[in-house]
Amino acid sequence: MASPAQAVEEPRWSLVYEDGPFQIRDYAPIVVAETRVSGDRAGAINEGFRKLARYIFGANEPNRNIAMTAPVAQRQANLSGQRIAMTAPVAQTGSGQDWIVSFYMPPSMRLEDAPRPLDQDVSLHQSPARRIAIVRFSGFASQDNLERHAQRLRQNLAARGQTALGPISYNFYDPPWTLPWTRRNEVMVEIQS
Repeated sequence: MASPAQAVEEPRWSLVYEDGPFQIRDYAPIVVAETRVSGDRAGAINEGFRKLARYIFGANEPNRNIAMTAPVAQRQANLSGQRIAMTAPVAQTGSGQDWIVSFYMPPSMRLEDAPRPLDQDVSLHQSPARRIAIVRFSGFASQDNLERHAQRLRQNLAARGQTALGPISYNFYDPPWTLPWTRRNEVMVEIQS
């Protein structure tokens, strides 16, 4: 669901519930490219973005460009090795210093048709259909702002009797030069359908 000002595709979803900036969405399956990076959150999103951008701009077999999508997702790496589905925008979550940064492939792409990454740090997987709870917000993606909105997400889930099925992820839709009040960010978590 790309906005008119943004000519990039986003993962397909349908709205289940909305109350102000809080939404519950059902996402369709989508192919995800992701990489694991270490460091502070801001440094990790930059490094992960660069690796994934190289992949979609031709560092793949057969050296094919892939359309940019939104959002970029970031989450803390799950130490148990369990995969948590990601969608565009770029999302970020973390526990400690390891982060997973993800790009969503165009919704029409199938995993078996996706170009093979040349960078061994970039992997592809099929994210299944899932139900996601989200809080949308604008402004800078400072740690304080992310934590404040993550707390709002937790409060909304508790008020609805919902339980998170994984870590909270961060989604970023806009390039860094976007004016803060027009930026589109989200905190999100998978919940039971």
